[in-house]
Amino acid sequence: MVAAADLEAAERVVAELREACAARLDEVAAAMEAEMRAGLREEGGSKIKMIVSFVDNLPTGNEEGVFYALDLGGTNFRVLRVQLAGKDRRVAKRDSKEVSIPPHLMSGNASELFGFIASALAKYVAAAGEGDGRQRELGFTFSFPVRQTSIASGTLIKWTKAFSVDDAVGEDVVAELQTAMEKQGVDMRVAALINDTVGTLAAGRYNDEDVVVGVILGTGSNAAYVEEASAIPKLKLEGGELPKSGNMVINTEWGNFYSPCLPITEYDQALDEESLNPGEQIFEKLVSGMYLGEIVRRVLLKIASQSSILGDVSHTNLKTRFSLRTPDISAMHHDGTPDLRVVAEKLADNLRVRDTSLDTRKMVVEICDIVTGRSARLAAAGIVGILRKIGRAAPGDERRSVVAIDGGLFEHYAEFRKRLEATLVELLGEEASRLVEVKLTKDGSGLGAALIAAAHSQY
Repeated sequence: MVAAADLEAAERVVAELREACAARLDEVAAAMEAEMRAGLREEGGSKIKMIVSFVDNLPTGNEEGVFYALDLGGTNFRVLRVQLAGKDRRVAKRDSKEVSIPPHLMSGNASELFGFIASALAKYVAAAGEGDGRQRELGFTFSFPVRQTSIASGTLIKWTKAFSVDDAVGEDVVAELQTAMEKQGVDMRVAALINDTVGTLAAGRYNDEDVVVGVILGTGSNAAYVEEASAIPKLKLEGGELPKSGNMVINTEWGNFYSPCLPITEYDQALDEESLNPGEQIFEKLVSGMYLGEIVRRVLLKIASQSSILGDVSHTNLKTRFSLRTPDISAMHHDGTPDLRVVAEKLADNLRVRDTSLDTRKMVVEICDIVTGRSARLAAAGIVGILRKIGRAAPGDERRSVVAIDGGLFEHYAEFRKRLEATLVELLGEEASRLVEVKLTKDGSGLGAALIAAAHSQY
């Protein structure tokens, strides 16, 4: 039996968490919109970068031909070949190959790294047996920070993840790849350099012309959207001609959004201080799948320090960082068994917390609900901030607005998705929200890159 005083102490922690996670969502949406406007002016005071992607044409569905994509974002990269067959048949054929990058190349030099990538691409193209003599075009998804200067050029700002190829920093990554492909005899032109969020927007638009926003809700989080080119002051400052389409895709980099109205708890502050990038990516640390399990673990550790309902801390993994992952809290949150057996198993397997009471397990589910609910509600507020920025879903706006979303958090965590959709209705109102739809859109980093290459094809 759990002592009443212990249960009371634990319930106090949960009540404080619930209060600390409550957000004034209208204020969050308004702050997001204000940050976006500041970022488009490039005053330097904006937390979010609002990067001009130079993607001014999104796919329409009319594209035809064979296009390639190269998706480089981690220790593996993918090469894709996509055959587009116009309005009726759409993606007639697609196939891909994943290649592991040898660890020594991830800290070697640029010519070796890009040479290895181009060599794998050459083998893949040869196996496809292209024979019509036409130069192929490729979309390059490069998931590292770049300063983009055109649709097909961008200089590497810094490596992240496990990469440290120093002589590539400050260089044009497209030029590096193009040179490597020429050395391998690959007759291919890089038609577009993008990130996965812009690719998600493109993949969504290809199947639905009303898609105006692309969002990643997975391990990380980001958003891109279609802006009117005339509403981007920094485009004019850079002396660039406005695109003929009148539109420009903006990569918001919203993960770095911060505002005093964000509901930041003691657990978030501690997590941020111990992270590799303290003070940065605050919105992402509240929203993305990378961190939800870790926040829940920190709450449970505090409960264990103030009551005995989780047993003796020294005999558990409660102090082990990231011992609880988002798939684990999703499994606990969705546990439909009468005795919450899945919760008991997850606590035992991941945290070595055993012999919990049913009341304790119910409390764990409640904590998962609070932390995930906050994440979903903040993501929805961010989406509403973008929609308001472009005059969508406002009173009298009869246009359908579709948000294309990729990422495991949205795809696999049903309670998260439900809460996000409900919050959109809450913020926009019943009537306006009828014209707003969220759609799972997979593989923006692969298919999306090929589609943007097709939309910007010189043929």
